[in-house]
Amino acid sequence: MSDALTEPFAEHRGPLFSLAYRMLGSGSEAEDVLQDAWLRWRNVVEKGEEIRNRGAWLSTCVTRLCLDRLRASKRRREEYFGPWLPEPEVFEEPADPQAISLAFVLLLEALSPQERAVYLLREAFDYQHEEIASALGVSAQVSRKALSRAREHVRKGRPRFAPSPGRHAELLMRFTHACQTGDVASVEAMLSEDARAMTDGGGKVSAATRVIRGRSAVARFFVGLAAKAARGSGFSVRPIQANGWPALVVVGPNGPSVVTIETDGEVVNSVFVASNPDKLSRVER
Repeated sequence: MSDALTEPFAEHRGPLFSLAYRMLGSGSEAEDVLQDAWLRWRNVVEKGEEIRNRGAWLSTCVTRLCLDRLRASKRRREEYFGPWLPEPEVFEEPADPQAISLAFVLLLEALSPQERAVYLLREAFDYQHEEIASALGVSAQVSRKALSRAREHVRKGRPRFAPSPGRHAELLMRFTHACQTGDVASVEAMLSEDARAMTDGGGKVSAATRVIRGRSAVARFFVGLAAKAARGSGFSVRPIQANGWPALVVVGPNGPSVVTIETDGEVVNSVFVASNPDKLSRVER
């Protein structure tokens, strides 16, 4: 294949994957979208069509393909069994870990697909509203209103301060150790008052079928979970990097789970446990 065909796509592949992942919450689906985008890109280049801004063409193509997928999977996502979490993903040296953290991708999931697309095209690709309007087939006014709603949602849901990776890892290990020792009071002391826990088994492995909320409830849940896991055979914990941040692979009676936290560096606000085996292949490679 010619350099004119492959080099522009390769140059933009990282940001395009990040865009698709944040739109869909799935690395495997993001890869499928990039494959579809590659085929469309190859078709345009081989026809000799003029593309003035290759990056803009590719990001617009990926965004439209993601929106098509979200429309097609709307019912499946609405009928998902229990809490839904994004698929944990390994990113090689991300430029902005906060922008691809599991907690942030989950925050984007609460936006409508259109709001998510507008937000990412504006914030990640610096599109102007006229360009967003052209890419999405809406008016510039609709784009501005969608961005305003999205920014307000992100502002309310994002921690004000982001810890260093080292501090994040320290809190994760301390939380895990406190759960394993069975000290409920120590676990509670590490949690914010309105802490939440989300466990995603997808109906394929045992997991809580609702979001657990409140410091005491979250502490008791994880202390009980740790005690149950310790009684089983083959229990193990190993550190990994998931979505740009320290995480753990915990192997217990139900198989492996990826455990991540959201923290402001002082207390743990959220604990996420991804156990659906369909979502773990990309971090278990």
